[in-house]
Amino acid sequence: MSREFTFDEIIMEPERFSSLAQSGRQDMYYVAALTVVALCNYTVSDENCHAMLDMIKNPAQPTSVYEKQFLRDRLRGKEYKPFSYFSGASPMNGYTPDVPYKITVESNPYSFTGEDRAVLYLKSGGADSPRQVGLRKKLSTGEWFLVEQFLLSDIRDPVRNEAGETVDPWE
Repeated sequence: MSREFTFDEIIMEPERFSSLAQSGRQDMYYVAALTVVALCNYTVSDENCHAMLDMIKNPAQPTSVYEKQFLRDRLRGKEYKPFSYFSGASPMNGYTPDVPYKITVESNPYSFTGEDRAVLYLKSGGADSPRQVGLRKKLSTGEWFLVEQFLLSDIRDPVRNEAGETVDPWE
């Protein structure tokens, strides 16, 4: 199964993201999509990114120091990685997604290891295989929360010219 989500914007203030997170916790696919939106916010503010991730994680397990260091290490100089999950983003255009921003989240027969755990998949325009987002359901409320994400592995570098500008070699 796959689900597509559309966002008018992907860089947003934490207050607006909070309302999306609260209203969407019943939908595991939406929580996975919001994970990418939160990671995209790292380009503006790492603190906002951390706060947004905390909004979709179990409140008892906020973003750890290790996770913050991991984000810094994986995104430093490669802030384009999370944008690569949106439609239209490719190495040829510097991972600039189409507007409105669309993202597809998929499951497969092996995605569910119980009624309270799921692994969903997202495709990057710079990778050959989909990447995983692990989620867990709080059975007492039916809400889904981010447990782990494997979205920040290296992808193909954007194509650049001698001046360092992203270019499309077909132009």
